[in-house]
Formats: sequence, C-alpha cells, structure tokens
Amino acid sequence: MAERSEEVKEITEEVLVGKTDVAEVVTRLAEGARRERQVAAAALYQVAKEKPEMLVDHIDEIVDALNRPEAQTRWECLETLTILVDYDARTCGKAVPEAEAALFDEESGPVRLAAMRFLCKFGATTANRSEKVWPLIDEGIQCYHGDLEFNDMLTAVIDFSKGKLADEVKTSLADRMSFDAENAKGALQRRAQQVIDNLA
Repeated sequence: MAERSEEVKEITEEVLVGKTDVAEVVTRLAEGARRERQVAAAALYQVAKEKPEMLVDHIDEIVDALNRPEAQTRWECLETLTILVDYDARTCGKAVPEAEAALFDEESGPVRLAAMRFLCKFGATTANRSEKVWPLIDEGIQCYHGDLEFNDMLTAVIDFSKGKLADEVKTSLADRMSFDAENAKGALQRRAQQVIDNLA
C-alpha cells in the first residue's frame, strides 16, 4: 500500500511540474491494467486538487473511466469530476448516468459517497440541473439514512442546499430534512436543520 501511495505521489509531482504529460496518465485509465488504472485515477485526483485546469480537456476520458470494474478507479474519478464541475459543468454532466449507477453500488461505500458528492455539486450549478439530479439525491438520502457514509453525504447535501436550486427542489429537500430536524439528535439534527436554514 505504501509502495502504491509513493507511486501516486511521484506521478502527481511529475505531472504538476510538466515532467510527465497529463494525457499520458489519463490514457492509463483506459489502457492500463487494474493496478495501473487505480494509480492513474489516484494521481489525477491529486492533480485536480492542485491544478484542476490541467484536466479540463480530459473530462470525457475521466467520465469514461467510471465504467471500470474496480471501485477505487471509479470513486477517484468521481471525486476528480466533482472538482472539475467548477470548470466545465456541462461536460461533467455526461457523468450523471454513471454517477447514478455508482450511487446504488451495493459493494462500495466510498463509491456511493463519491457519487453523492458529485451529484450534489453538479446539481447545485443551475435550477435545471438541480431538477435533473434531485430524484437521485432524494433516493440516496432515503437509502443510506443511518449508514456509515450518511454524515458525509449530508455534508454534500448541505452544499447542494446553498446552490441555484429550482423552487420545487427546495421545497422537496426541506420536506425530506424536516423529520431529522425535528426528531434526530446530535450532528444529524444540526445538519438537517442547516439544510432547512439554507433553503429558507
């Protein structure tokens, strides 16, 4: 594991300083073996956190990588796309069908969480997009209520509630959160109330 993280760090640094072409790393998402894809996806996520503009021309390939079988490649690519929504939301929108599949992945909590983060970030950009993804976010809230990832999912929903949402989405989201705001305790109650306050 340590060996892999060193490799990811090395590739990330080489891309950031221009020693390795980012397109070469992106190519590994499609052509590499499973381990190569995982390392490439992890490195690209690190690049996205440092210099996201380097990846804007490669969004289509990152979306395509959401169809790889291994969970790690998918969740790293979803996290990368979540960052890239700020740079080209329209192209990132091509990932919505794959994000839907990831949201209901029965085997990987990190994949489900990454999908929720992506859908919330994308849906917050315009009223139309909020309407497109709200049924998925709503279903995710219901499906994973109480799961290990649910608190982190709620953080994404809080960010979603600050976005440019359609009026019907605001109403539905407030309704969905009202039970926890009134009946839950601790962090869950506070987060649910925060969503409602953001929508007011």
